Amino acid sequence: MTEIGKYFMFLGTMLVRRESFKTYYKLILEECVSVGIGSVFLVALVSTFMGAVTTVQTAFNMVSDFIPDYVISQVVREMIVLELAPTIIAVIFAGKVGSAMASGLGTMRITEQIDALEVMGINSISYLVLPKIIASLMMYPLLVVVAGVCGMVGGYLAGTLTGIISPNDYVLGLRSSYNEFTVIFALIKSVVFAFLVSSISSYKGYNTQGGALEVGVSSTQAVTSSVIAVLVADYLLAQLLLSK
Repeated sequence: MTEIGKYFMFLGTMLVRRESFKTYYKLILEECVSVGIGSVFLVALVSTFMGAVTTVQTAFNMVSDFIPDYVISQVVREMIVLELAPTIIAVIFAGKVGSAMASGLGTMRITEQIDALEVMGINSISYLVLPKIIASLMMYPLLVVVAGVCGMVGGYLAGTLTGIISPNDYVLGLRSSYNEFTVIFALIKSVVFAFLVSSISSYKGYNTQGGALEVGVSSTQAVTSSVIAVLVADYLLAQLLLSK
């Protein structure tokens, strides 16, 4: 409870004594490049193979001849959009981007760069953390969209090249019984996950104490806490938005 209280106080401090819009504009663009562009290749690679594996495993479990082939791609679509793209990519996002945020801020803390900002009268939390959170909120939903597209393309390639499903049946399954709310739900989850990963990782890194060893510890704690928060939020959002 003490850590949770400190975390919310950390978020509150971030919103006071803010810098000018021009300052944040430049910082946010730099963070967008680091957070988004730097993660596109990894996200595309992982999501493509996730779609391919999901297609093969779904086809393997279709043991009845009465089930049409297009159901395979229909199942793949729902799994990718609802769970694999937003949640699994969030775990990867926490491991790559979250750990980088924590280690960067932790290094600034132990080298007294954050103390120097405070001496200059700058709100170091707002100056350092707010751009990271805003950039994550802007870029992570786009990464989820990329992951969804790449996952379905990977499933298409795996299914058609191996003869599991014909191209026409795969496209038919993607278009069959489509519910647009699943995409909205995935984007809602992506915004929540982006905030949790960026804010928790920044909190852990900002409050690093000690030396280089503690920076590594803070980075590990940031990834662990972010993944736990993402999984808990995943269940709560599903319960709130999908339950009847």
